[in-house]
Amino acid sequence: MQNSESVGAAAGALVLPRVMRQRLHDTVVDHLRNFIVEGVLAPGTKLNERELCETLGISRTPLREALKVLAAEGLIEISPNRGASVSRLSEAEAWETFELMSGLEAFAGELACERITPQELAEIKALHYAMLACRAQNDLPGYYSRNQEIHDRINEAARNQLLRQTYLSLNRRLKAMRFRSNHQTDKWDRAVHDHEEMIRALEARDGKRLAAILRQHLLDKRAAVMQIHPDPTGGAPAVPNA
Repeated sequence: MQNSESVGAAAGALVLPRVMRQRLHDTVVDHLRNFIVEGVLAPGTKLNERELCETLGISRTPLREALKVLAAEGLIEISPNRGASVSRLSEAEAWETFELMSGLEAFAGELACERITPQELAEIKALHYAMLACRAQNDLPGYYSRNQEIHDRINEAARNQLLRQTYLSLNRRLKAMRFRSNHQTDKWDRAVHDHEEMIRALEARDGKRLAAILRQHLLDKRAAVMQIHPDPTGGAPAVPNA
Protein backbone atom coordinates (compact mmCIF):
# COMPACT_ATOMS: atom_id res chain seq x y z
CA MET A 1 0.00 0.00 0.00
CA GLN A 2 2.77 2.36 0.91
CA ASN A 3 4.50 1.58 -2.34
CA SER A 4 1.32 2.36 -4.29
CA GLU A 5 0.89 5.64 -2.47
CA SER A 6 4.49 6.65 -3.07
CA VAL A 7 4.16 5.74 -6.73
CA GLY A 8 0.94 7.79 -6.94
CA ALA A 9 2.60 10.72 -5.23
CA ALA A 10 5.56 10.50 -7.57
CA ALA A 11 3.24 10.33 -10.56
CA GLY A 12 1.35 13.37 -9.30
CA ALA A 13 4.60 15.23 -8.87
CA LEU A 14 5.46 14.48 -12.49
CA VAL A 15 2.09 15.50 -13.89
CA LEU A 16 1.86 18.90 -12.20
CA PRO A 17 5.01 20.41 -13.77
CA ARG A 18 3.83 19.26 -17.19
CA VAL A 19 0.55 21.11 -16.76
CA MET A 20 2.29 24.25 -15.54
CA ARG A 21 4.85 24.00 -18.33
CA GLN A 22 2.11 23.71 -20.93
CA ARG A 23 0.34 26.76 -19.53
CA LEU A 24 3.59 28.73 -19.65
CA HIS A 25 4.22 27.55 -23.19
CA ASP A 26 0.75 28.62 -24.36
CA THR A 27 1.04 31.97 -22.59
CA VAL A 28 4.39 32.75 -24.20
CA VAL A 29 3.07 31.80 -27.65
CA ASP A 30 0.00 34.00 -27.14
CA HIS A 31 2.07 36.99 -26.00
CA LEU A 32 4.48 36.75 -28.91
CA ARG A 33 1.67 36.23 -31.40
CA ASN A 34 -0.06 39.37 -30.08
CA PHE A 35 3.20 41.33 -30.28
CA ILE A 36 3.39 40.43 -33.97
CA VAL A 37 -0.29 41.05 -34.77
CA GLU A 38 -0.38 44.43 -33.00
CA GLY A 39 2.87 45.58 -34.60
CA VAL A 40 4.99 45.65 -31.45
CA LEU A 41 7.26 43.33 -33.40
CA ALA A 42 7.16 44.61 -36.98
CA PRO A 43 7.71 42.46 -40.09
CA GLY A 44 11.42 41.84 -40.63
CA THR A 45 12.34 42.55 -36.98
CA LYS A 46 15.22 40.42 -35.74
CA LEU A 47 14.24 38.88 -32.40
CA ASN A 48 16.62 39.41 -29.49
CA GLU A 49 16.19 36.41 -27.18
CA ARG A 50 17.67 38.13 -24.15
CA GLU A 51 15.37 41.14 -24.46
CA LEU A 52 12.31 38.97 -25.02
CA CYS A 53 13.16 36.82 -22.01
CA GLU A 54 13.47 39.93 -19.85
CA THR A 55 10.22 41.37 -21.19
CA LEU A 56 8.26 38.16 -20.60
CA GLY A 57 10.09 37.15 -17.40
CA ILE A 58 11.02 33.71 -18.69
CA SER A 59 14.09 31.62 -19.47
CA ARG A 60 15.32 30.87 -22.98
CA THR A 61 13.91 27.32 -23.08
CA PRO A 62 10.18 28.25 -23.15
CA LEU A 63 10.98 31.16 -25.46
CA ARG A 64 12.68 28.91 -27.99
CA GLU A 65 9.81 26.41 -27.78
CA ALA A 66 7.36 29.22 -28.49
CA LEU A 67 9.44 30.45 -31.42
CA LYS A 68 9.26 26.99 -32.99
CA VAL A 69 5.45 27.09 -32.77
CA LEU A 70 5.31 30.53 -34.38
CA ALA A 71 7.73 29.41 -37.08
CA ALA A 72 5.41 26.50 -37.88
CA GLU A 73 2.55 29.02 -38.16
CA GLY A 74 4.59 31.10 -40.60
CA LEU A 75 4.75 34.14 -38.30
CA ILE A 76 8.51 34.03 -37.80
CA GLU A 77 11.50 32.67 -39.70
CA ILE A 78 14.35 30.86 -37.97
CA SER A 79 17.77 30.74 -39.62
CA PRO A 80 20.58 28.58 -38.16
CA ASN A 81 23.07 31.41 -38.67
CA ARG A 82 20.95 34.54 -38.26
CA GLY A 83 18.49 33.58 -35.53
CA ALA A 84 14.77 34.38 -35.60
CA SER A 85 12.98 37.30 -37.25
CA VAL A 86 9.36 38.26 -37.85
CA SER A 87 8.13 37.02 -41.22
CA ARG A 88 6.94 39.43 -43.84
CA LEU A 89 4.88 38.67 -46.91
CA SER A 90 5.89 40.03 -50.28
CA GLU A 91 3.28 42.14 -52.05
CA ALA A 92 2.42 39.26 -54.36
CA GLU A 93 2.12 36.83 -51.44
CA ALA A 94 -0.13 39.21 -49.49
CA TRP A 95 -2.28 39.83 -52.58
CA GLU A 96 -2.76 36.15 -53.30
CA THR A 97 -3.31 35.18 -49.65
CA PHE A 98 -6.08 37.75 -49.22
CA GLU A 99 -7.59 36.56 -52.48
CA LEU A 100 -7.65 32.96 -51.30
CA MET A 101 -8.93 33.95 -47.86
CA SER A 102 -11.81 35.86 -49.43
CA GLY A 103 -12.92 32.64 -51.12
CA LEU A 104 -12.56 30.58 -47.96
CA GLU A 105 -14.57 33.05 -45.89
CA ALA A 106 -17.27 33.27 -48.56
CA PHE A 107 -17.63 29.48 -48.66
CA ALA A 108 -17.67 29.29 -44.86
CA GLY A 109 -20.42 31.91 -44.82
CA GLU A 110 -22.58 29.87 -47.18
CA LEU A 111 -22.17 26.72 -45.13
CA ALA A 112 -22.70 28.57 -41.85
CA CYS A 113 -26.07 29.89 -43.00
CA GLU A 114 -27.14 26.27 -43.56
CA ARG A 115 -25.67 24.84 -40.34
CA ILE A 116 -25.48 27.50 -37.64
CA THR A 117 -27.52 26.90 -34.47
CA PRO A 118 -29.65 29.56 -32.73
CA GLN A 119 -27.22 29.49 -29.79
CA GLU A 120 -24.22 30.08 -32.07
CA LEU A 121 -26.02 32.95 -33.79
CA ALA A 122 -26.86 34.52 -30.42
CA GLU A 123 -23.20 34.30 -29.35
CA ILE A 124 -22.03 35.93 -32.58
CA LYS A 125 -24.53 38.76 -32.11
CA ALA A 126 -23.28 39.29 -28.54
CA LEU A 127 -19.72 39.52 -29.86
CA HIS A 128 -20.91 42.02 -32.47
CA TYR A 129 -22.39 44.31 -29.82
CA ALA A 130 -19.22 44.01 -27.73
CA MET A 131 -17.22 44.92 -30.84
CA LEU A 132 -19.37 48.01 -31.39
CA ALA A 133 -18.73 49.07 -27.79
CA CYS A 134 -14.99 48.82 -28.40
CA ARG A 135 -15.34 50.90 -31.57
CA ALA A 136 -17.19 53.60 -29.63
CA GLN A 137 -14.28 53.72 -27.16
CA ASN A 138 -11.62 53.67 -29.93
CA ASP A 139 -10.31 50.44 -28.39
CA LEU A 140 -8.61 48.93 -31.45
CA PRO A 141 -7.14 45.80 -29.77
CA GLY A 142 -10.50 45.02 -28.12
CA TYR A 143 -12.36 45.69 -31.34
CA TYR A 144 -9.99 43.56 -33.38
CA SER A 145 -10.15 40.65 -30.93
CA ARG A 146 -13.94 40.50 -31.11
CA ASN A 147 -13.94 41.13 -34.85
CA GLN A 148 -11.68 38.15 -35.42
CA GLU A 149 -13.70 35.96 -33.08
CA ILE A 150 -16.82 36.71 -35.13
CA HIS A 151 -15.05 35.57 -38.31
CA ASP A 152 -13.77 32.52 -36.45
CA ARG A 153 -17.23 31.61 -35.12
CA ILE A 154 -18.71 31.84 -38.61
CA ASN A 155 -15.97 29.54 -39.84
CA GLU A 156 -16.64 27.08 -37.02
CA ALA A 157 -20.36 27.12 -37.80
CA ALA A 158 -19.56 25.91 -41.33
CA ARG A 159 -18.66 22.53 -39.76
CA ASN A 160 -16.06 21.56 -42.35
CA GLN A 161 -12.79 20.53 -40.73
CA LEU A 162 -10.62 20.71 -43.84
CA LEU A 163 -11.92 24.20 -44.56
CA ARG A 164 -11.23 25.18 -40.95
CA GLN A 165 -7.65 23.92 -40.94
CA THR A 166 -6.87 25.82 -44.14
CA TYR A 167 -8.56 28.94 -42.81
CA LEU A 168 -6.62 28.91 -39.53
CA SER A 169 -3.31 28.42 -41.29
CA LEU A 170 -3.85 31.31 -43.72
CA ASN A 171 -5.43 33.65 -41.21
CA ARG A 172 -2.40 33.52 -38.92
CA ARG A 173 -0.32 35.03 -41.70
CA LEU A 174 -2.80 37.84 -42.37
CA LYS A 175 -3.72 38.86 -38.82
CA ALA A 176 -1.10 41.58 -38.46
CA MET A 177 -2.12 43.16 -41.78
CA ARG A 178 -5.83 42.95 -40.95
CA PHE A 179 -5.17 44.63 -37.59
CA ARG A 180 -3.25 47.53 -39.16
CA SER A 181 -5.90 48.11 -41.84
CA ASN A 182 -8.31 49.40 -39.15
CA HIS A 183 -6.08 52.33 -38.12
CA GLN A 184 -7.81 54.59 -40.64
CA THR A 185 -11.17 55.81 -39.30
CA ASP A 186 -13.09 55.58 -42.59
CA LYS A 187 -11.95 52.00 -43.18
CA TRP A 188 -12.71 51.09 -39.58
CA ASP A 189 -16.25 52.43 -39.95
CA ARG A 190 -16.68 50.59 -43.26
CA ALA A 191 -15.64 47.34 -41.56
CA VAL A 192 -18.25 47.94 -38.84
CA HIS A 193 -20.92 48.44 -41.53
CA ASP A 194 -19.84 45.19 -43.21
CA HIS A 195 -20.23 43.34 -39.92
CA GLU A 196 -23.73 44.70 -39.43
CA GLU A 197 -24.62 43.37 -42.89
CA MET A 198 -23.05 40.01 -41.99
CA ILE A 199 -25.30 39.71 -38.94
CA ARG A 200 -28.41 40.49 -41.02
CA ALA A 201 -27.48 37.86 -43.62
CA LEU A 202 -26.83 35.27 -40.90
CA GLU A 203 -30.17 35.98 -39.25
CA ALA A 204 -31.90 35.59 -42.62
CA ARG A 205 -29.88 32.41 -43.36
CA ASP A 206 -29.03 34.04 -46.70
CA GLY A 207 -25.87 32.15 -47.68
CA LYS A 208 -25.37 33.85 -51.04
CA ARG A 209 -25.65 37.29 -49.48
CA LEU A 210 -23.28 36.48 -46.61
CA ALA A 211 -20.77 34.94 -49.03
CA ALA A 212 -20.79 38.10 -51.16
CA ILE A 213 -20.34 40.34 -48.10
CA LEU A 214 -17.46 38.28 -46.72
CA ARG A 215 -15.69 38.06 -50.07
CA GLN A 216 -15.84 41.82 -50.63
CA HIS A 217 -14.94 42.48 -46.99
CA LEU A 218 -11.65 40.60 -47.44
CA LEU A 219 -10.90 42.22 -50.78
CA ASP A 220 -11.50 45.64 -49.20
CA LYS A 221 -9.06 44.67 -46.45
CA ARG A 222 -6.53 43.79 -49.11
CA ALA A 223 -6.99 47.17 -50.80
CA ALA A 224 -6.54 48.93 -47.44
CA VAL A 225 -3.38 46.97 -46.69
CA MET A 226 -1.89 47.71 -50.11
CA GLN A 227 -2.68 51.38 -49.70
CA ILE A 228 -0.98 51.58 -46.30
CA HIS A 229 1.90 49.23 -47.17
CA PRO A 230 2.17 49.15 -50.98
CA ASP A 231 5.18 46.83 -50.74
CA PRO A 232 5.63 44.93 -47.43
CA THR A 233 9.12 43.82 -48.45
CA GLY A 234 10.38 47.34 -49.06
CA GLY A 235 11.07 46.84 -52.75
CA ALA A 236 9.53 48.51 -55.75
CA PRO A 237 5.72 48.21 -55.93
CA ALA A 238 4.49 45.63 -58.40
CA VAL A 239 0.77 45.10 -57.79
CA PRO A 240 -0.51 41.96 -59.55
CA ASN A 241 -3.53 42.25 -61.84
CA ALA A 242 -6.82 41.96 -59.98
